[in-house]
Amino acid sequence: MGGVRELAVPFVVPGPCGVAVRDRLGHLTPRDEMVLRAVGEHQGALASRDLKARCADGLEHGADTWAARKRELTGVSSSRIAGAITKATHDQWALARRCQAAHMKTLEAGINMLRHRLSLPVGEKGTKRAAGGYRSKSEWFRKSRRLVMLEDRQAAAVADRQAGRVRVVRGGRRLFNTRHHLAQARLTEGQWRERWEAERWFIAADGESGKRFGNETIRVTPDGEVSIRLPAPLAHLANAGHGRYVLASRIAFAHRGQEWADRIAANRAVAYRIHLDTQRGRWYLTASWQRPAIPTMTLSAARARGMIGVDTNADHFAAYRLDRHGNPMGDPRRFGFDLSGTAGHRDAQLRHALTRLIHWAEQVGVAAIGIEDLDFTTEKTREKHGRRKRFRQLISGIPTGRLKARLVSMAAEHGLSMVAVDPAYTSRWGAQHWQKPLVTPRRTMSRHDAAGIAIGRRALGHPIRRRTAPPPHDRSDRAGHRTAQAGPGARGREGTRPPTTDRPPAGPSPNGTRKREPSASNTVRDAPSTQQWVQDPLMRTG
Repeated sequence: MGGVRELAVPFVVPGPCGVAVRDRLGHLTPRDEMVLRAVGEHQGALASRDLKARCADGLEHGADTWAARKRELTGVSSSRIAGAITKATHDQWALARRCQAAHMKTLEAGINMLRHRLSLPVGEKGTKRAAGGYRSKSEWFRKSRRLVMLEDRQAAAVADRQAGRVRVVRGGRRLFNTRHHLAQARLTEGQWRERWEAERWFIAADGESGKRFGNETIRVTPDGEVSIRLPAPLAHLANAGHGRYVLASRIAFAHRGQEWADRIAANRAVAYRIHLDTQRGRWYLTASWQRPAIPTMTLSAARARGMIGVDTNADHFAAYRLDRHGNPMGDPRRFGFDLSGTAGHRDAQLRHALTRLIHWAEQVGVAAIGIEDLDFTTEKTREKHGRRKRFRQLISGIPTGRLKARLVSMAAEHGLSMVAVDPAYTSRWGAQHWQKPLVTPRRTMSRHDAAGIAIGRRALGHPIRRRTAPPPHDRSDRAGHRTAQAGPGARGREGTRPPTTDRPPAGPSPNGTRKREPSASNTVRDAPSTQQWVQDPLMRTG
């Protein structure tokens, strides 16, 4: 299990393809809320029935069964509502299939690790690359029993996947299991029941291009008026023509409001969803639409103006700016966040850190940000780090999926691209080749800062180590240039590295004291202390 594994090639992450904005439905009358609850309950029951039928079809589902289900729903709602329900059903079934495949992958990783450790002698020590044997015979016996249990789970999961069976809970499995732990969740049975019913409601409609204001079922006019086309059994509740109900609330999207107004003015498709936040007692309307495909920047264009390498950690982003040759510029930057507390607090912390990172990237003028393509599937298993619970909690708390999604969407709004690289050995090699050389009396370097340099160099297409060719045996240049990034056509490749821009200027400081001007190193012979052309130890060709 030794040796360096093959590294994946860096690639530019595709940009976002959709937009969603939300606003509160305020000042609703009691009748408005009664109608919304009736519509949500009725269509939610239809969605549950349709999901049950879709799961029963399994892999034998086809266009005929889809059309039959849609015809059945149309008689008790409408054609457009039936289309929205069946589409949501298919999306939920496909999501369950993807989760099933991820679960099988996790089981396979745990089984392989157990088999490896059980094959080793008891007490054999492990290394950083491979886990060792178990500490005692009793632990070996317990793990052998767990191996049998995981193999049974894997066999059951494989059988379900081959048969097309999935386990889906409308409303969420976590909320469903909360019913058995109301005291820990600090909920009463009535509060849980209200939240459970609200999560199972269905008040949504897909957009239609060419229809008035981009949606025929849930229509929002440019002045913010919201109206709903009621299903056939609830048509008697309408307060407007053509079986529609107009809400007393008005909508005004503060974020992307002009973009939304332009779409509905041109009758382009906009999807809407209405939901109730039971904790706050507020109704919200979410509008979403597809954006035109953003042309992905080529890898060479992303590398033209340098790169910012970002190392993702449990409580901060460690970033370092590099020029196009892979040379670190300036000092490292850190953008901290706190992922404790509620989900809303964690999300706000993550967005704030990403906003500061993107603003700094705009200030320095780079075109792309290099990130690691992280996947902790094999690292989070208890079979590999069973006793290291804090480490498992640490890597499980890093929001890799949400981080990549948010960073890509936020960076695209500022014209920045994301370059994903293989995360293998970035921390180890970055600390080995860059941590110590960059330490100065004014700069402290951590292992995470050095990892940011390693990530940026890999995104630029350079090796992580600073020098590849050996030094010459004499003064001739027969061994070639000791550089890995500057090509023969790069101007200034033999010059010195420019001074950092964040170094404080010489002369009197604002408080009146005079600072000493920077002097040359004492190791350079006959170099006056006032000259600035003395070679920097991290020059481009060094």
